[in-house]
Amino acid sequence: MRFRERFLSDSVEEYNLTIMMEKVTIAWTHGTDFELRDQTCDRLNPKALLLYALARCAGMTAAAIFQKMEIEPESFEIICRGELSTPTLMAESVFVSLDMNYNVKCRRLKDQVRVSHALDLTHEKYCGLVKMMRKVAPLSHEIYIHSSETVGQQA
Repeated sequence: MRFRERFLSDSVEEYNLTIMMEKVTIAWTHGTDFELRDQTCDRLNPKALLLYALARCAGMTAAAIFQKMEIEPESFEIICRGELSTPTLMAESVFVSLDMNYNVKCRRLKDQVRVSHALDLTHEKYCGLVKMMRKVAPLSHEIYIHSSETVGQQA
């Protein structure tokens, strides 16, 4: 558990605070196409729609970089969370922090470094919406890469 999460968890229990979080998950289907998980776009509130746009922009950027680098992941998912300034969803609510988790499953172990590089390029250099949202609130990211190839299977 990260310090911020532990601190917030302790604060919530100690002071009976409520923290409002929005969360959106998208999954790669093929090419640069993604689908929303566990929800439909027409059911998202405006704040969740903004997270969806952020995740989708980053996903499309990463998918284009994957294609350019000739990386074909088995699966690719992005989870985007935003902590709001109010304990309930209101028009006045603003994001006070954003977090993105990139989950990728590769076929080969040697693709892991390339996937990590592609996602760093996406997040740090090429995704315009990531750049824009950094001006709204602190935006952190984590990359999780799994391989279906075991160490003994390497060519």
